[in-house]
Amino acid sequence: MFLSSRHPVLASAVLAIALAALSAVAGTTVADLFEGDPYQSHPWPDMRREFLGRDARTVFDERVQVKGPAFAEDPMNVPITVSVRDLPGIERIVVLVDRNPIRKVLEYQPVSALPSVSFRFKLEQASPVRAAVRTADGVWHIGGTWVESAGGGCTVPGSTRKDGSWSQTLGLVSGRVFEATPVPGTEEVATGSRLRLKIMHPMDTGLVGGIPAFYVNRLSVRDTQDRELLRLQTFEPVSENPVFSFDFPAKPAGQLRIVGTDNNGNRIDARLE
Repeated sequence: MFLSSRHPVLASAVLAIALAALSAVAGTTVADLFEGDPYQSHPWPDMRREFLGRDARTVFDERVQVKGPAFAEDPMNVPITVSVRDLPGIERIVVLVDRNPIRKVLEYQPVSALPSVSFRFKLEQASPVRAAVRTADGVWHIGGTWVESAGGGCTVPGSTRKDGSWSQTLGLVSGRVFEATPVPGTEEVATGSRLRLKIMHPMDTGLVGGIPAFYVNRLSVRDTQDRELLRLQTFEPVSENPVFSFDFPAKPAGQLRIVGTDNNGNRIDARLE
């Protein structure tokens, strides 16, 4: 039986039915085959072992919210927001995409920031997009969303690579801190803030002929006393000239310092008022 890759939801449903019939004979359940995955994605069991650990304890958790478009109009710039509520002891957040050729997108350690991050990434085909949140007890809490796409986001060059302008802006950082505003019609006191950063970089995946992988791999945000506020590890699927948004429980005082590197050893070092 042939299942078109252009209809991944239909294909997954048909495969799930077939697997259910087989599992009835074998005395197993479909939930066992997919390890409880609500998307019944075949790559998930191997992804869990590869990125979270062979013996990792995982639970699908509605408190881990992943928001993205129903359809990715621009597969090279798919907006995603990950936020976690009422889950104590968060140590790190890992974002994974099942059907991308490079599945790991980023790893975020909030340190003293809130457990939320917004960014854009490249999507090769329709896929579940997941956030795995590790808490201090060693459990990974999994949330996700399904994004449809015409595909091709990982295998075409970015605009600055096409026109050659990337070399003139490489490593430049711009950003701004926005103070939280009260919700209209309420007496809520606004105490938080949001940091939005843009780093100029081509973020090449290495999947375009003649262009090797070239991407920002580490970022750290520090305060005026050089204390680390958050730590971010990024990978090839993050979009060209990436923009990140981070939330804080209170507005960071004074000047912020942004430091990082790319996989070629180029350094990023900027200060924001």
